[in-house]
Amino acid sequence: MLKKLEKGDEVSIVASSSFVENKLDHNEGIEILKGWGLKINYDDAVSRKYNYFAGNDEIRFTEIEKAKNSKLVMFAKGGWGSARLLEKNPLWNDGWMIGFSDPCSLLLSKYSQGFIGSVHGPMISTLSKEPSWSIDRLKNLLFEGHVESINGNPLRNGIAKGKIIVSNLTIASFLIGTSHLPDLRGKIVIFEDINEDIYKIDRMLTYFRISKKLEGISGIGFGNFFNSIEDIDKKDLFKKLITDRFEGFDIPIVLDLPIGHLQGNACIPIGFDSILNGNNGTLEIKTILN
Repeated sequence: MLKKLEKGDEVSIVASSSFVENKLDHNEGIEILKGWGLKINYDDAVSRKYNYFAGNDEIRFTEIEKAKNSKLVMFAKGGWGSARLLEKNPLWNDGWMIGFSDPCSLLLSKYSQGFIGSVHGPMISTLSKEPSWSIDRLKNLLFEGHVESINGNPLRNGIAKGKIIVSNLTIASFLIGTSHLPDLRGKIVIFEDINEDIYKIDRMLTYFRISKKLEGISGIGFGNFFNSIEDIDKKDLFKKLITDRFEGFDIPIVLDLPIGHLQGNACIPIGFDSILNGNNGTLEIKTILN
């Protein structure tokens, strides 16, 4: 069962991916959570390094196992390494678990096993860099159980209703053929990514088409994919690519949602009823908790 947070609840910080390089950002993220009245379980993420990971697989897996009964599990940072832990078949339960980028593999795995509480949103290393509206949005989700609608740019008209799935595109594509990718039929799917060439995005979307994993989705949206206004040419190619790869899909499409690696990463709770409006570009998440 998923419950709203209260002051005094414990937070477990999990470093499931690459080692933590920026201690200042890490500590500033922790201070924000403390300012909300939350208690931080012992955190040694900044002291661990094994090759390019925050500890070897066993250490990182054990950390997840110990943290899963906390009221809130928040990932330290992204990079690479979370999907390696799926080989150990972690056992999930209901409860808030927040991150994006590489930890999407764990967020999706948890939801695919029937447990709620996965949230695509800021991590400890990025939280202090978020604009105030994004930080307030995350706090409102955790303590009040609701979030406001967000806006993107409509590409194809229509209105989609369904439970929402959000993921980094690269990570989701790696999960095709495993038990850790949720059934996407009837879902609103949102993808985000960063620093990927257009042909690589094309390759991943083509893989989704060939595997037929997107058949039956009710709508699709895209968050941030490029990190500079200098990428105007890429954005134009991206728009044409999306139009091409979703030809034959009679569904609304929305681009440029504030979701992903850029500052202004709107938290989205996975698996909750949502509405994607391709007429005006809005994404509405229904009330999470009463």
